[in-house]
Amino acid sequence: MVPHRAGEAATHIGRGRGPRPGRDGKKGLIERAYTQTELPTWTQDEAGPYQAIPQPGTRWRPATGPARHPHEHIRHGTAKLLTLFHPTSGCVRVKGVTSAANAVLHPWLEAELTAILATLPAPPAQTEAERRAAWERWQAGLTGTFALPERLPPLRMLLVLDNLSGHKTPALVLWLVEHGVMPLYTPLSGSWLNMAESIQRILVRRALEGQTPASPDDIMRWLEATARGWNADPTPFRWGGKRQLRRQRSRQRHHHALGGSGAYARRPVHRRPTALDLWRRSCQVPH
Repeated sequence: MVPHRAGEAATHIGRGRGPRPGRDGKKGLIERAYTQTELPTWTQDEAGPYQAIPQPGTRWRPATGPARHPHEHIRHGTAKLLTLFHPTSGCVRVKGVTSAANAVLHPWLEAELTAILATLPAPPAQTEAERRAAWERWQAGLTGTFALPERLPPLRMLLVLDNLSGHKTPALVLWLVEHGVMPLYTPLSGSWLNMAESIQRILVRRALEGQTPASPDDIMRWLEATARGWNADPTPFRWGGKRQLRRQRSRQRHHHALGGSGAYARRPVHRRPTALDLWRRSCQVPH
């Protein structure tokens, strides 16, 4: 679109990567949750919907019988995947569903969290003040927080969730707090902070790539079977990994990278002016 008179074009209004209220606080809390070792941190997400149609991708086939897909197909419905992921151990809990409405998600989430909490060691003895301080620590720096009840149970788990209205219903939040689970919500446009999305990509690719499900039941059965195979030999996830370490080294060294190797300089390398630079300087009008 073109600007209207002296105004800015409509598509440009409000653009940019300016700060959003509470974004940095939420991001910092979630990164701290992934790197601390005092409390178990689980992540939750819903993936899909996935259609019961021929899925793109390759698969093992005899050389004499390559895979063939029909030129037309009928849509047989969709399925979704509910996921709970523990990055430290790599274990994942999933359930295939045809709908991820609150009436489906909340009972499944509460049942799975109850089973997980039953496996955790008993919390240490704490005073009321110590309990409240432990909870308030995970609300520090946020512009919008939910009110904590007067009497708090021991904090036993951190749960990273997407910033969806269904994850913030009073009934669910009260249930989480009553059972010692602190919800941490990713900021707007910050779903990359939820590591459950990473495991979902792996499971969905392994289960559906190149397949032709005939119904949502096929999709749900394949996804759950793939998760069971993953849990037989899970891979732990680490936040940031090597990329984070490279950033830390870069900040510590304050170096200037040199292309082609791992060498770096303490100060910028002086660059000789090119003919184009000299020409540009000659064209500058003196003040």
